[in-house]
Amino acid sequence: MLPRVRLRPLVCTAAATLTYAAVVRPWIGRWGATAAEAGKPLPGDDLVPEPSFTATRAITIAAPPQAVWPWLAQLGQGRGGFYSYAWLENLVGCRMRNADRIHSEWQSLVPGDEVRMHPQAPPLVVRSVRPLAVLVLGEPGIFSWAFVLQPDDGRHTRLLVRSRGTFGLPRLLGYLLEPGHFAMERRMLLGIRERAEP
Repeated sequence: MLPRVRLRPLVCTAAATLTYAAVVRPWIGRWGATAAEAGKPLPGDDLVPEPSFTATRAITIAAPPQAVWPWLAQLGQGRGGFYSYAWLENLVGCRMRNADRIHSEWQSLVPGDEVRMHPQAPPLVVRSVRPLAVLVLGEPGIFSWAFVLQPDDGRHTRLLVRSRGTFGLPRLLGYLLEPGHFAMERRMLLGIRERAEP
């Protein structure tokens, strides 16, 4: 029988792991999204047909797609930023600045264009663009990041963001990185809403 002093940390670790897997991970994996939104196919899913992870997050914006799309079109380092925690991104050398206005020179995206997250990291490649509706970034078989705008009652827009990918690193380490990705993406969605709403 294990001494109680050794058993307690094991029990606490197991309880924390189970809580994260059963409660926290599902919640952060579909923050803001309904079960129907999380379960339906979205553009870009075919880039990673067998993902190790999938997250679908969503937010309602009190503005039509025409007011939301320009903020998506200028995503990227050296462009409009990601509307998230730039100070945190800059701690790892991203040199990120979040735009607070629409820049006309960053509004034209076509498949094959590159969207950077860091000056020295490989860029995300634009895979699909349907202005006012869909932007898909990613690398086939590795990662996809889809932004989908759905009009809601003519005055509101649902912004769905789906990421799918393969970890490319030990699964446990991938799980440990998920909360950070969630925090940054949630802030991005809120940042887009703050900028797009009148």
